Amino acid sequence: MATSLTMEAADIVVIVIYFILVFGIGFLAMRKTNQGTVSGYFLAGRTMNWATVGASLFVSNIGSEHFIGLAGSGAASGLSVAGWELNALLLLQLLGWVFIPVYIHCGVFTMPEYLSKRFGGRRLKVYFAALSLLLSIFTKLSVDLYSGALFIQESLGWNLYLSIILLIAMTAILTVTGGLVAVIYTDTVQAFLMIAGALCLTGISFVKVGGLEGLRTKYMQASPNITAILLSSPNLTYSASCGRHLHPKPDALKILRGPKDQDLPWPGFLLGQTPASVWYWCADQVIVQRVLAAKNLGHAKGSTIMAGFLKILPMFIIIMPGMISRVFLTDELVCISPEHCIEVCGSATGCSNVAYPRLVMSVMPVGFRGLMMAVMIAALMSDLDSIFNSASTIFTLDIYKMLRKDASSKELVITGRLFVVFMVIVSIGWVPVIIEMQGGQVFYYVQEVSDYLTPPVAALFLLGVMWRRCNETGAFWGGVVGFSLGALRLILGLVYKEPYCDQPDERPSFIKDIHFMYVAAFLFWVSVLTIVVLSLCTPPPEKEQIRTTTLWGVKQRRKLKIQGVDQGEEDLNNFKLMGNTTENSSGGVGEEMFQNHQNELSSIGNENENTQSTNGNIIPPHSPVQNGCCNLISEPRLENEVERREVKGVEEGDDCRFGERQELAENVKCVNVFEGVCGLRKKSSQTQVISAEEQEKIVDELLYESPRTKIILNTALALICLVGIFLFSYFSL
Repeated sequence: MATSLTMEAADIVVIVIYFILVFGIGFLAMRKTNQGTVSGYFLAGRTMNWATVGASLFVSNIGSEHFIGLAGSGAASGLSVAGWELNALLLLQLLGWVFIPVYIHCGVFTMPEYLSKRFGGRRLKVYFAALSLLLSIFTKLSVDLYSGALFIQESLGWNLYLSIILLIAMTAILTVTGGLVAVIYTDTVQAFLMIAGALCLTGISFVKVGGLEGLRTKYMQASPNITAILLSSPNLTYSASCGRHLHPKPDALKILRGPKDQDLPWPGFLLGQTPASVWYWCADQVIVQRVLAAKNLGHAKGSTIMAGFLKILPMFIIIMPGMISRVFLTDELVCISPEHCIEVCGSATGCSNVAYPRLVMSVMPVGFRGLMMAVMIAALMSDLDSIFNSASTIFTLDIYKMLRKDASSKELVITGRLFVVFMVIVSIGWVPVIIEMQGGQVFYYVQEVSDYLTPPVAALFLLGVMWRRCNETGAFWGGVVGFSLGALRLILGLVYKEPYCDQPDERPSFIKDIHFMYVAAFLFWVSVLTIVVLSLCTPPPEKEQIRTTTLWGVKQRRKLKIQGVDQGEEDLNNFKLMGNTTENSSGGVGEEMFQNHQNELSSIGNENENTQSTNGNIIPPHSPVQNGCCNLISEPRLENEVERREVKGVEEGDDCRFGERQELAENVKCVNVFEGVCGLRKKSSQTQVISAEEQEKIVDELLYESPRTKIILNTALALICLVGIFLFSYFSL
């Protein structure tokens, strides 16, 4: 089946309409939320509902590297990569039911901030912040840019550097001006486009291949015609050692495979890959930041359930189309030698990465190609804006604020936006490296690098949340030991590179024969053992450190609230009886005591008569409300510091010369213009100070779930877990 790399006018029109739609929604959305505060810019004011957050979770995860990497691995090795998608379906529920209640309870913006509250000190916070920024560049940003550039090259033939710079610039503008709320609202549009476009391609491809049974049969027969390839290109050579890569594996249609399988050994997946993935789904800033933007815990859990159901789709709309691409384009995707690979796609390591874009250009009609191009741009921009926003959040709140403790909210927001610009510059500088970093399978490259660096972090967060005896000493040295071993293995892997198929493999046995998932299992359990032993050998953490930062603390809070309400109702009934017996002689005293106990009940937050119910949530009347949502952390309003100093000088009678006043006025105008461009100018409002009692009420509201909501969510939880287990079993047995 011949490919065509020409986009028609109708395709270009679809792409232009997409850009107009996304940017229009993004700029409108940013006006609806208060970006002048830290939570407004970084957590979207906690105003997002479960559907919006769930869609944003899905799109933030499914980026261009998934369309390129998952489809490419599907073409090369079959259904094994679907294991990560179905595994995520279950780990998302761990995030919603275990981790998010703790994050809400302790009121954090970022994951390094949680580590600081949980363990105290700075070293864990700095360690995790630096690691997160490095992983964002080397496993997310670089791979996304390469994947997006590859798709653009295959479909449009544009210059790679120009395309990447243009896409990064547009994404940065969207993120800088709109903050997280623009990112989440545009993610919702992009989720629809991605699913709709991918479904169209899947439907057309399955019709052409003969359905699921046709795919099963034809994929196992998809081997290249070596004779025809050598006749068409006489300069090519063929080595018998490359023959093992030319035919589909016998278990290519299974997800979980034998212990020695090179793609997905089931012991390594269950014991190593699953714990390591806890880092991404439960402690990665990109994912957690979106769920923290939900209105309350009920919406957060609903978003993880929705994202879990959406994670079923990639196996059918990305991986299987990649397998279909191998059926249609066997002689192109399964190259017979490094020279043949360079001739087909420009990469000596393999051409499976071009499976998805070439399928699009082969089977999609005019107009729909433009739709799929828009889908890929949507995936790329969604991943980039997620990385830019989350990385700027970590840098601003966990590194910059540590260096400047007295930084105002306005300074923090401006710093976050300037760091996005810095990320843009770094991204463009990484483009030459990305083009050279063409591994055989992009998706497996990401997983391998992550599995060498993240298992200690997963162990740290799991024990930190679930085990209250875990202390800072054990957590830090467990992370150091695991990270040191993982970094050493990664360096050795870069030194001893896998040779081409026509060259002998002389790497050490522990490099070429031990799967990276087994290495991840070793790193995870060594880190757990180190943390447990050192924590037991050193003093336990202070009670204040574990009161709000552990699952035990959340359960204790709920238990005390229930006991407090029961005791309060009993005391209230007793005082009502007392008031009836002393209605004349001591009515004033009874009324006063009754009012005191009413105040006690109000402090509990469950029997406040002056509250109002909104969507099942009880909002305290005096707590600060931002766009219909309680703000968890008290923040100073952003005011023009220059104007305030000017007014102060006049009130104190400063004897300023006219020239100085004029210069100060000009500075004020410059600041006003800058704030107008960045979206910092907001209507003035009185600063609201939140008392400890009101903060407790706000946390209660964020953690509150009505009985009806609990039943619905728990039922959906059971359903999504059963679906995940069924799919694992059906495609593995």
